[in-house]
Amino acid sequence: MSTLEEPILEPPGAGLPEVELFFGRLIFALKCRTGSRGSFTAQFERERSEIRSLVDSCGEEQRSRRVLIPRLRGLEDSSRHWSVWMTLDHLRITNEAFSRVISSLVRGSLPEGVASTAAVKPDPAVGGEVDAMYEKSCDDLLSIIARAGDLRTELRYAHPWFGPLDASRWHALSAMHMGIHRAQIARILSAAH
Repeated sequence: MSTLEEPILEPPGAGLPEVELFFGRLIFALKCRTGSRGSFTAQFERERSEIRSLVDSCGEEQRSRRVLIPRLRGLEDSSRHWSVWMTLDHLRITNEAFSRVISSLVRGSLPEGVASTAAVKPDPAVGGEVDAMYEKSCDDLLSIIARAGDLRTELRYAHPWFGPLDASRWHALSAMHMGIHRAQIARILSAAH
């Protein structure tokens, strides 16, 4: 683990190794079958709380430092050289996207465009301003889930790795996604010491 300036990584949107993606799809499908709206919301809130504790445990200099970490399961290679603030920016971007998708599906309309992992990469120059924007994105997503009717929508919107998902599965994905990036922040902070 190092703080290399610009390591050579796979391009954004390159995806996951085939075997990992295969098992990731199976695990995701199982979690969707066995989980519930309440359990996914509780998982999202738990991960959010743990992320907050991790972020609060370090100073601004450490939050801003990009660190090259080993690739975690569920994390694209291009996402291995981020700072804590970059990770919060990515979560802000994706939480806003989850909110748009879930809102649209619940209203009975498809979101515009195509979901892309390359399109949700953070700004390398992001700073402390991202903290409040990240928290707002969490609040907004939880508010949309709380106000939504049935999340098991007939309409589906495709995720690039998991295929067409209804609003309930997008909700499940939002919770699992927070967990992947909570682990990433923990790894960044342990490597930055």
